[in-house]
Amino acid sequence: MRNPRKTILALCLCAAAAFTAPCFAQAVQPSTPGTASPAPTAKPNKPKPAAKPAAAQLIDINTASEQERSALKGIGDIRAANIVKNRPYKGKDELVQKKIIPAAVYAGIKDKIIAKQQ
Repeated sequence: MRNPRKTILALCLCAAAAFTAPCFAQAVQPSTPGTASPAPTAKPNKPKPAAKPAAAQLIDINTASEQERSALKGIGDIRAANIVKNRPYKGKDELVQKKIIPAAVYAGIKDKIIAKQQ
């Protein structure tokens, strides 16, 4: 008759081997590093920086028409005429430096204007 301890031990070993085999199969490493290609890694999606939507719509204070200048908030006919009279501008901040428009009006339109050099 067989020894009951050996039978139980054999059953336990078989059961353990059945449960651990898939784990070992997933953790196998190549025998020589560098010969197998590395596992692909997912690159994190970087948020794309917001594009400047108004880049094409900037109004050049050195060449803008009266209609374009008047479309700016706080720029009426008198200020538009003063902008033309004091052209050319090296920078858009000269509108405030030369006291053509107040700083509060400039703060509202500075992202909408540009002073291109000829």
